[in-house]
Amino acid sequence: MGDFWVFGYGSLMWRPGFAHTETHRARLMGYRRALCVRSHVHRGTPDRPGLVLGLDRGGSCLGLAFRVPDDLSGEVMAYLRERELVTNVYLEKRLPVRLDSGETVSAVTYVVDRQHLQYAGQIDVDEAARAVSGAVGQSGANEDYVLNTLEHLRALGIRDHWLERVGERVRTVQAAPRPVP
Repeated sequence: MGDFWVFGYGSLMWRPGFAHTETHRARLMGYRRALCVRSHVHRGTPDRPGLVLGLDRGGSCLGLAFRVPDDLSGEVMAYLRERELVTNVYLEKRLPVRLDSGETVSAVTYVVDRQHLQYAGQIDVDEAARAVSGAVGQSGANEDYVLNTLEHLRALGIRDHWLERVGERVRTVQAAPRPVP
């Protein structure tokens, strides 16, 4: 297989979980970061699903690309498939990403399967904030997932205006007084 690249747009950026020899900022064209996957285990339940990130068609996405050495290819691909393909809501693809050096490389990328039952479709900021607010799963509160993602993106110097607006709405809901039972 040779050395290969992996593109991260969400938690893979700050918690890749695999050995790599290089990291570059990278842009993937034709896909955008979106809260477009219904989570009914990690950030929600079947009765109250939350939303997690996926790469959906349209626009572009700034993330990180990781170079993986050839001798770790089997180990890293097994890890990525176990991590990303649990419910098969993502499709594994090799797509061109442009590194901050100007070089274009082919990278293993996980994009949302629009035919999957967990695909939430294109939703607006208010609908996303409503779905996130109050959803809790095995990995914790959905609000924490969104706000933590935004903190990590900010630390990496990556702006995602749509996700930032969702985060603002979520913070507004969190700050609102709750009725006393």
